[in-house]
Amino acid sequence: MTAPPPLLAIEGLHAAYGLSRVLFGISLQVEAGECVCLLGRNGVGKTTTMRSVMGLLPPTGGHILWKGTDIAGWAPHRVARAGIGFVPEDRRVFAELTVWENLDVAARAARRDGKWTIDAVYELFPILRELRNRRGGFLSGGEQQMLTIARTLMGNPELLLLDEPSEGLAPLVVEALLHNISALKEQGVTILLAEQGVDFSLALADRVYVLEKGRIRHAGPAAELRNDQELRNRLLSL
Repeated sequence: MTAPPPLLAIEGLHAAYGLSRVLFGISLQVEAGECVCLLGRNGVGKTTTMRSVMGLLPPTGGHILWKGTDIAGWAPHRVARAGIGFVPEDRRVFAELTVWENLDVAARAARRDGKWTIDAVYELFPILRELRNRRGGFLSGGEQQMLTIARTLMGNPELLLLDEPSEGLAPLVVEALLHNISALKEQGVTILLAEQGVDFSLALADRVYVLEKGRIRHAGPAAELRNDQELRNRLLSL
């Protein structure tokens, strides 16, 4: 019996912004139920990889296979409807809308059925229930990050792309966010995470890819890096 393809497979991906090349033939896979992390400094291509998958940056070469179908170059709304949700680094909440209105807009736009409703995301992020009548522009950075993840979940994605979720957040907020994302993982949500925070990433990831100058420098189980300080220092002297 033939094994099903990975949920997401990137093969020889190249990407550029105008004449500035960013990705040089990277390849990676994400299996259903995994949390896979892209690690590396700013500017190595983590966000570009996410944007390419989401259709926000058409690749200049290679393939992006979603359940075996090449979606490279698809429009973002088509990628979202196929089952991929994106939480961008800059959050982009609707500042003039309340928390509840932000979620309601996402629920009305959703084209996929599933478990994630406003009540379900309130269970995952109880603080959002308390803040449901507060406008998005008056939330803290951590609260905005939780709202952005919750809003993306309203589309019931099969794969969640998280771009630098811990960046700029206070340690206590990062700890709370780590708990929330761990709960998502326990519920079977497949996650592709781009992060600079090594400890945050290794607490969540099953497997890691370390990027350097637009290429994969290392790929393997997250446990390798958790248990080998010398390897971490060599690869991740950030």
